[in-house]
Amino acid sequence: MNTIHVDVVSAEESIYSGEARFVALPGESGELGIYPRHTPLITRIKAGSVRIETADGGEEFVFVAGGILEVQPDCVTVLSDTAIRGKDLDEEKANAAKALAEEALKNASSEIDMARATSELAVLAAQLSALRKYRKK
Repeated sequence: MNTIHVDVVSAEESIYSGEARFVALPGESGELGIYPRHTPLITRIKAGSVRIETADGGEEFVFVAGGILEVQPDCVTVLSDTAIRGKDLDEEKANAAKALAEEALKNASSEIDMARATSELAVLAAQLSALRKYRKK
């Protein structure tokens, strides 16, 4: 069976490391699908779900808040400042953070504050979407 080694790493810890049959994640220009022996690639990724089809046929979900993807024929590395295992996503916490970001957007006094709040809202929306995908599986 053909597999590819996958590492998903956040600023704090290694979130996932193992063999996989397939990896899907949100690239800057759309969804990317990676199979073993993929052409080498380095690209930025957007906030969203990383879906890993494991070598034993199971699935792992990881939320990433953007980052960098490096693909080699036998290895996929996802680097993200923030990465959270699907099972560790907390909808209540994400909704509370979203409400705070919406309030910050309303009260933004400069373009920088507005940009920061808008960016935070986009990441939280992606996190809530990832949570819903994880729960459907």
